[in-house]
Amino acid sequence: MDEFEQAYARALGAGGGEAEVDAAASVLAAGGDGWDAVAERTAGRVTRECAARGWGAADLVRMAGRELTVRHQRLAEELERGGALGEFARHERLDRFSAAGVLVELLCLYGRLPRITAPTPPRTAPAGEGSKVLGRIRALLAKAESTGFPEEAEALSAKAQQLMARHSIDEALLGADRPGGGPGTRRIGVDRPYEGPKALLLDAVASANRCETVWSADFGFSTVVGHEPDLDAVELLYTSLLVQADHALHRGPSRRRDFRESFLIAYAARIRDRLTAAAGAEVAARDDTDALLPALAARDLAVRDTTRRLFPATTTSRLKGRDAQGWQEGETAADGARL
Repeated sequence: MDEFEQAYARALGAGGGEAEVDAAASVLAAGGDGWDAVAERTAGRVTRECAARGWGAADLVRMAGRELTVRHQRLAEELERGGALGEFARHERLDRFSAAGVLVELLCLYGRLPRITAPTPPRTAPAGEGSKVLGRIRALLAKAESTGFPEEAEALSAKAQQLMARHSIDEALLGADRPGGGPGTRRIGVDRPYEGPKALLLDAVASANRCETVWSADFGFSTVVGHEPDLDAVELLYTSLLVQADHALHRGPSRRRDFRESFLIAYAARIRDRLTAAAGAEVAARDDTDALLPALAARDLAVRDTTRRLFPATTTSRLKGRDAQGWQEGETAADGARL
């Protein structure tokens, strides 16, 4: 173990204490032209250890911004892209000691991260037209976001939602006839502030799309369990609905925390009702329900069993809205949200 590795180990053992971090930063900054290689070697080892404990690259970047600063997050992104510490220092206009300090603080955060359930990709059966359908859905959503005409945006978004539901149902029927498919997981960030109501909105979108969620409040993400087309739909819809909720909040009459929290809880509850009704209507409109209902039930059971296997010990959280005006405004915004 080289001198910087030893200094970093002391800083980590001291819980990222200022004196130990400064000492490790001094050792790295004094490394001459080889400091980039030393930093890369240590950072690579630490991130590999994180991966072995269930943390992906996107998780580490998110945790850097969540627990430290935007500058630490930029360094995390630089490391994830294979960039060098010296290049980061030049971009940030930092001296060597300051840049080294940012690195040591970041690696101390990584080193303290506990073991978590690793994400598992869905077991995808042989592909049919899925990639083409998802391409059409993304194109429709892109057009909806870029148009300046609200009626056109709503029509495009509605068409995208219709394609999502139809694609999921078609995949359920195909999956019943071909082996190899199965649910997997996807992590979706749930950012501050108002993480609880945002996790509730994600759960609303997930349950309407035959998925389940487990919220890891301490780490700022939810794990969504489901089949691949449903995971795609959940991520696309949640992102869109969250942006719409944020726009409505900024136009709202109050910035009080109770108002905004109640707004988002009511928004999530009403969105749950709308999406569940829309999904039910899509199933009811089919003329092949005799084959469809058992296929959907089998997928639901597979998702539930996978969730229980991966997360055997979970608790249920209950959120309460405390502001009547915020609740009413949230329901109104959800009624007008484009699905």
